[in-house]
Amino acid sequence: MIRLALTDLDDTLIPFGSPCASEQSRAAIHATLDAGVRFGPVTGRLPVDMRWMFGDDEPCYATGAFANGQVVRVDGRTVKEVVIPASELSRVQEVLDEHGGGYLCLYDPWELGKISYVTRKEERLVGNPPPTYGDITQILPRVTEFSTGYVADGEPAYVKANIQTTCPADERAALTEYLCGEVPELGFVSPSAKAAVIDIVPLGWNKGDGVRMLAETLGLGIDEFVVFGDSENDLAMMSAARHSVAVSNASSAVAQSARWHIGSCRDGAVDAALLDIAAAAADGRMPAFMGGAR
Repeated sequence: MIRLALTDLDDTLIPFGSPCASEQSRAAIHATLDAGVRFGPVTGRLPVDMRWMFGDDEPCYATGAFANGQVVRVDGRTVKEVVIPASELSRVQEVLDEHGGGYLCLYDPWELGKISYVTRKEERLVGNPPPTYGDITQILPRVTEFSTGYVADGEPAYVKANIQTTCPADERAALTEYLCGEVPELGFVSPSAKAAVIDIVPLGWNKGDGVRMLAETLGLGIDEFVVFGDSENDLAMMSAARHSVAVSNASSAVAQSARWHIGSCRDGAVDAALLDIAAAAADGRMPAFMGGAR
């Protein structure tokens, strides 16, 4: 029986471009919770973003893995935080300032709207801004000028960083590969085929590690939780779960890695799957979309 349901948000639970989770999605989440099945987002988004993404409906995000698994929370309590040292992010800034193609962005995971571009090429940024320009108002010349209070090995550190790209969509993969070669201490992954963003992750920790920690903290076996995803940064969590599910709009890599397949995000496929999980839990069986008897 499934006791924990975990899902990516953008283009998995929430259609790209939608401002937040729908009432239908929140109702499905609460049906799951009412059936005794835990629910949680596993997302590149920040903990502070969950309030507006779920309309302050705290039970929907009290448990989950955020910032690509770098912040793991259970029942509103943070059980794990993984940070990236300033020196490694400074190297990303140097590469981008020299090579072009995008700009480093830093975020505070607990303060809404505390975001900054970090570049010494401010004139170039203003002349060729990424799609987020206007939403992010602060520009800093050095990583260490953005303070969040985290420290690693005696230097400032950060939970959430990404690259807001200015290159065409068909060049983002090449930029990602270039960054991997230039800054091998970090990982670079795409959170969405539609967003002009490359997420930065620490080597040795990702969404998959966040999922495993959630299951371990809750005392669950490999057959007792399910994950839903669509994009490259979901591959690690798909490999961490026996019951991995791809929506029909998922990338080919995610679709190939998933054990189970459902309809599209825009058709509310995850909502339907959550209701199926809730009904199955009440009957002590596996969900119908996983082959459980009705």
